[in-house]
Amino acid sequence: MKAEKTLLIEDVLRRVNASPFLFVVDYTGLTVDKFAELRKRLRGCGSEIHVFKNTLVKKAADKAGYPADLAAALTGQSAVVTGAQDVCAAAKIMKTFADEFQKPQLKAGVLDGKLLDADAIKVLASLPTKDVLRSQLLGVFKAPMGKLVRLLNEPAASLARVLQAKADKQG
Repeated sequence: MKAEKTLLIEDVLRRVNASPFLFVVDYTGLTVDKFAELRKRLRGCGSEIHVFKNTLVKKAADKAGYPADLAAALTGQSAVVTGAQDVCAAAKIMKTFADEFQKPQLKAGVLDGKLLDADAIKVLASLPTKDVLRSQLLGVFKAPMGKLVRLLNEPAASLARVLQAKADKQG
Protein backbone atom coordinates (compact mmCIF):
# COMPACT_ATOMS: atom_id res chain seq x y z
CA MET A 1 0.00 0.00 0.00
CA LYS A 2 2.88 2.38 0.76
CA ALA A 3 4.32 1.93 -2.77
CA GLU A 4 0.87 2.62 -4.22
CA LYS A 5 0.56 5.86 -2.21
CA THR A 6 4.03 6.93 -3.30
CA LEU A 7 3.08 6.40 -6.95
CA LEU A 8 -0.14 8.38 -6.49
CA ILE A 9 1.72 11.23 -4.79
CA GLU A 10 4.24 11.24 -7.64
CA ASP A 11 1.39 11.39 -10.17
CA VAL A 12 -0.19 14.36 -8.37
CA LEU A 13 3.23 16.00 -8.03
CA ARG A 14 3.90 15.56 -11.75
CA ARG A 15 0.61 17.28 -12.60
CA VAL A 16 1.22 20.07 -10.09
CA ASN A 17 4.76 20.72 -11.34
CA ALA A 18 3.64 20.74 -14.98
CA SER A 19 1.09 23.47 -14.29
CA PRO A 20 1.74 27.12 -13.43
CA PHE A 21 -1.53 27.15 -11.48
CA LEU A 22 -3.71 24.96 -9.32
CA PHE A 23 -7.31 25.52 -8.21
CA VAL A 24 -9.00 23.60 -5.41
CA VAL A 25 -12.76 23.29 -5.79
CA ASP A 26 -15.52 21.72 -3.72
CA TYR A 27 -17.52 19.49 -6.05
CA THR A 28 -20.11 18.36 -3.46
CA GLY A 29 -23.44 17.67 -5.14
CA LEU A 30 -22.09 17.79 -8.68
CA THR A 31 -23.58 14.97 -10.75
CA VAL A 32 -21.46 12.73 -12.93
CA ASP A 33 -22.94 14.28 -16.08
CA LYS A 34 -22.12 17.81 -14.91
CA PHE A 35 -18.61 16.75 -13.85
CA ALA A 36 -18.06 15.27 -17.32
CA GLU A 37 -19.31 18.52 -18.89
CA LEU A 38 -16.90 20.52 -16.72
CA ARG A 39 -14.03 18.25 -17.76
CA LYS A 40 -14.96 18.76 -21.41
CA ARG A 41 -15.04 22.56 -21.07
CA LEU A 42 -11.71 22.63 -19.24
CA ARG A 43 -10.11 20.36 -21.83
CA GLY A 44 -11.03 22.96 -24.44
CA CYS A 45 -8.68 25.48 -22.80
CA GLY A 46 -5.87 23.03 -22.07
CA SER A 47 -6.81 22.38 -18.44
CA GLU A 48 -8.06 19.36 -16.55
CA ILE A 49 -9.84 18.52 -13.30
CA HIS A 50 -9.03 15.50 -11.16
CA VAL A 51 -10.25 14.10 -7.88
CA PHE A 52 -7.50 12.92 -5.54
CA LYS A 53 -7.48 12.19 -1.84
CA ASN A 54 -6.84 15.41 0.06
CA THR A 55 -3.89 13.90 1.91
CA LEU A 56 -2.19 13.01 -1.38
CA VAL A 57 -2.66 16.55 -2.71
CA LYS A 58 -1.34 18.00 0.56
CA LYS A 59 1.80 15.87 0.36
CA ALA A 60 2.34 16.66 -3.33
CA ALA A 61 1.77 20.39 -2.73
CA ASP A 62 4.25 20.30 0.14
CA LYS A 63 6.84 18.59 -2.07
CA ALA A 64 6.19 21.17 -4.82
CA GLY A 65 6.87 23.99 -2.35
CA TYR A 66 3.35 25.39 -2.38
CA PRO A 67 2.21 27.58 0.52
CA ALA A 68 1.26 25.60 3.63
CA ASP A 69 -2.01 27.56 3.84
CA LEU A 70 -3.31 25.57 0.86
CA ALA A 71 -3.87 22.61 3.20
CA ALA A 72 -6.76 24.49 4.85
CA ALA A 73 -8.69 24.37 1.55
CA LEU A 74 -8.16 20.64 1.16
CA THR A 75 -11.12 19.44 3.19
CA GLY A 76 -14.31 17.70 2.18
CA GLN A 77 -14.89 16.68 -1.42
CA SER A 78 -12.11 18.46 -3.25
CA ALA A 79 -11.05 18.36 -6.87
CA VAL A 80 -7.92 19.90 -8.34
CA VAL A 81 -7.80 21.92 -11.56
CA THR A 82 -4.45 22.20 -13.35
CA GLY A 83 -3.38 23.17 -16.84
CA ALA A 84 -0.40 24.01 -18.96
CA GLN A 85 -1.85 27.01 -20.74
CA ASP A 86 -4.00 30.01 -19.92
CA VAL A 87 -4.87 30.40 -16.23
CA CYS A 88 -7.43 33.12 -17.00
CA ALA A 89 -9.33 30.87 -19.40
CA ALA A 90 -9.47 28.07 -16.82
CA ALA A 91 -10.62 30.51 -14.12
CA LYS A 92 -13.26 31.90 -16.48
CA ILE A 93 -14.60 28.42 -17.22
CA MET A 94 -14.72 27.55 -13.51
CA LYS A 95 -16.52 30.81 -12.66
CA THR A 96 -18.99 30.49 -15.55
CA PHE A 97 -19.73 26.86 -14.72
CA ALA A 98 -20.26 27.68 -11.03
CA ASP A 99 -22.56 30.58 -11.95
CA GLU A 100 -24.50 28.33 -14.30
CA PHE A 101 -24.93 25.32 -11.98
CA GLN A 102 -24.04 26.74 -8.51
CA LYS A 103 -21.37 24.02 -8.31
CA PRO A 104 -18.45 23.49 -7.93
CA GLN A 105 -17.42 26.15 -5.45
CA LEU A 106 -13.94 27.63 -5.72
CA LYS A 107 -12.01 27.24 -2.47
CA ALA A 108 -8.45 28.38 -3.13
CA GLY A 109 -5.68 28.26 -5.66
CA VAL A 110 -2.01 28.74 -6.29
CA LEU A 111 -0.55 30.81 -9.10
CA ASP A 112 3.22 30.99 -9.53
CA GLY A 113 3.72 29.82 -5.95
CA LYS A 114 1.34 32.40 -4.42
CA LEU A 115 -1.82 31.41 -2.58
CA LEU A 116 -5.08 32.76 -4.04
CA ASP A 117 -8.47 32.89 -2.38
CA ALA A 118 -11.74 32.33 -4.26
CA ASP A 119 -12.18 36.07 -4.87
CA ALA A 120 -8.73 36.36 -6.45
CA ILE A 121 -9.56 33.48 -8.79
CA LYS A 122 -12.77 35.29 -9.79
CA VAL A 123 -10.69 38.39 -10.56
CA LEU A 124 -8.48 36.23 -12.79
CA ALA A 125 -11.64 35.07 -14.55
CA SER A 126 -12.53 38.66 -15.39
CA LEU A 127 -9.18 39.28 -17.13
CA PRO A 128 -8.97 38.91 -20.91
CA THR A 129 -7.38 35.79 -22.33
CA LYS A 130 -3.67 35.61 -23.06
CA ASP A 131 -4.25 36.10 -26.81
CA VAL A 132 -6.30 39.26 -26.22
CA LEU A 133 -3.67 40.63 -23.84
CA ARG A 134 -0.96 39.92 -26.41
CA SER A 135 -2.85 41.77 -29.13
CA GLN A 136 -3.45 44.72 -26.79
CA LEU A 137 0.25 44.80 -25.91
CA LEU A 138 1.17 44.67 -29.58
CA GLY A 139 -1.14 47.64 -30.19
CA VAL A 140 0.56 49.56 -27.40
CA PHE A 141 3.98 48.86 -28.95
CA LYS A 142 2.77 49.65 -32.46
CA ALA A 143 1.19 53.05 -31.70
CA PRO A 144 4.42 54.98 -30.93
CA MET A 145 6.10 53.52 -34.01
CA GLY A 146 3.24 54.74 -36.19
CA LYS A 147 3.46 58.20 -34.65
CA LEU A 148 7.22 58.25 -35.26
CA VAL A 149 6.77 57.33 -38.92
CA ARG A 150 4.16 60.08 -39.36
CA LEU A 151 6.44 62.57 -37.59
CA LEU A 152 9.38 61.66 -39.81
CA ASN A 153 7.22 61.92 -42.95
CA GLU A 154 5.72 65.28 -42.00
CA PRO A 155 8.60 67.57 -43.15
CA ALA A 156 8.66 65.93 -46.58
CA ALA A 157 4.84 66.04 -46.79
CA SER A 158 4.83 69.71 -45.76
CA LEU A 159 7.43 70.53 -48.41
CA ALA A 160 5.38 68.69 -51.02
CA ARG A 161 2.23 70.62 -50.06
CA VAL A 162 4.11 73.95 -50.23
CA LEU A 163 5.52 73.11 -53.66
CA GLN A 164 2.09 71.95 -54.87
CA ALA A 165 0.49 75.17 -53.62
CA LYS A 166 3.19 77.23 -55.39
CA ALA A 167 2.68 75.26 -58.59
CA ASP A 168 -1.10 75.70 -58.37
CA LYS A 169 -0.66 79.44 -57.78
CA GLN A 170 1.60 79.85 -60.82
CA GLY A 171 -0.42 77.59 -63.09
